[in-house]
Amino acid sequence: MRKTVAMSLLAIAVVAANAFAGTEARMTGKITDAVTKQTIPNATVLVVSAGARNFRQEYKAEKTGAYRILVMDGTLPYKMTFSAPGYQAYDEQIKLKLGEVMNKDVELAPAASTAAAAAPAAAAKADPAVTAFNDGAQLFNQQKYAEAAAKFQEAVDAKPDLIAGWEALARASLQTKNYPKAIEAANKVIALDPDEPEMYSVLYNAYTATGDNAKAAEAKKKMPANAGLLFNDAAKLINAGKDADAEPLLKQAIVADDKFASAYYELGMLQVRAGKNADAKANLQKYLELEPTGKDAATAKEMLKYISK
Repeated sequence: MRKTVAMSLLAIAVVAANAFAGTEARMTGKITDAVTKQTIPNATVLVVSAGARNFRQEYKAEKTGAYRILVMDGTLPYKMTFSAPGYQAYDEQIKLKLGEVMNKDVELAPAASTAAAAAPAAAAKADPAVTAFNDGAQLFNQQKYAEAAAKFQEAVDAKPDLIAGWEALARASLQTKNYPKAIEAANKVIALDPDEPEMYSVLYNAYTATGDNAKAAEAKKKMPANAGLLFNDAAKLINAGKDADAEPLLKQAIVADDKFASAYYELGMLQVRAGKNADAKANLQKYLELEPTGKDAATAKEMLKYISK
């Protein structure tokens, strides 16, 4: 029995870097107000298959505006409609990426009636900074990043203290690989409001792309916890035979996202290898609770039988 288990563990370690096997696909992101940059409560994402299969499911965003989508067949294109009460719905046909977590942040523009009610004393002439920003948000959601960056630049030129404009400019510039502009905009955001940890992710990616490893490392230390990145880093360490180094990263991934089933599974299997059977049992059971029919459910059940003897 022990020989069989050891062989199974080796096989699992080899494929651990592939977080999502088969045809599964995932998407995450945040839904916010295009004007205030605040999170939108009660936002939803309606996902409808645009291919041969009939799939229709609505996902609810969290109070933080964060949402997560999992589809079993990532080979199909999907029409996704982002909506919330009091906001203009935004829809787009999206092709997800197999084996990857696709990230997409969406900003919803307030409905005309809502905007009017929120600012009844506003001047008849629109604020040019807000107009440029809203135009940029629409272009960004359409993945027209170069055009969006130009609009966001207009917005901050018109209003240099518009934090939302600098934030958006940083993200759009990163998409267009204009790394110096992304760095400039992200640093401007941090200077205006130091409590903007997401900009450190922009800085990390931009500094890495430009080869400034020292500043990239400095930015990485200040980045908010990202469950997906932590999991992927842990998987690389597992494949390199460094379970002890991978274990704290998997635990951090679970703290960042307590519904991350694959992190519980890999942590449980790692703890089996380390002889921590009580901890392994708890994590494998949690995995099965979250994904009772998941791709690793059969292995998890067999391992639970083995360590419970």
